[in-house]
Amino acid sequence: MISTSPFVTPKSTMISPQETGGLAIRDPRPVDEADWRRLWSGYCAFYETEVPEAVTAATWGRMLAPGSPLFGRIAEWDGQVAGFTVSVLHEGSWTIRPCCYLEDLFVDPDFRGRGIARKLIEDLLQLCRREGWSRLYWHTRDSNRDARRLYDHFAEADDFVRYRMFLD
Repeated sequence: MISTSPFVTPKSTMISPQETGGLAIRDPRPVDEADWRRLWSGYCAFYETEVPEAVTAATWGRMLAPGSPLFGRIAEWDGQVAGFTVSVLHEGSWTIRPCCYLEDLFVDPDFRGRGIARKLIEDLLQLCRREGWSRLYWHTRDSNRDARRLYDHFAEADDFVRYRMFLD
């Protein structure tokens, strides 16, 4: 039987400092908001975009809301918030089991080169397998060469082109 709600409850820590030295990956906590917002601001600056405060606040709130299809993961290096992912779990027309869309991934520039982005993706892969989700997917800019070098270790880019319409 297919669950009527594919959305997840808190994930708990899946990658711990014992496994990776100073790195722990875990669910976000209310006390992480200022650190997440600092990283979120860096992420938005990297993509040369501005996200309205109301959207940022709603995103943070949904990441903490039990049962929300939008969820986050926090990478902590020796107790400091160093990176995050924001993902969306959704149903699809080509699979029975839910799909996980990795919408955002960012690592603080001061913490880059330590394998944190790789561990954030591996964390999501573990979560997908544990929960029985059908796929994990994401996209990035063609020009984001550093990220693409990492992503190429996990999957091959396909030939799809994204179209989007803003309806505000």
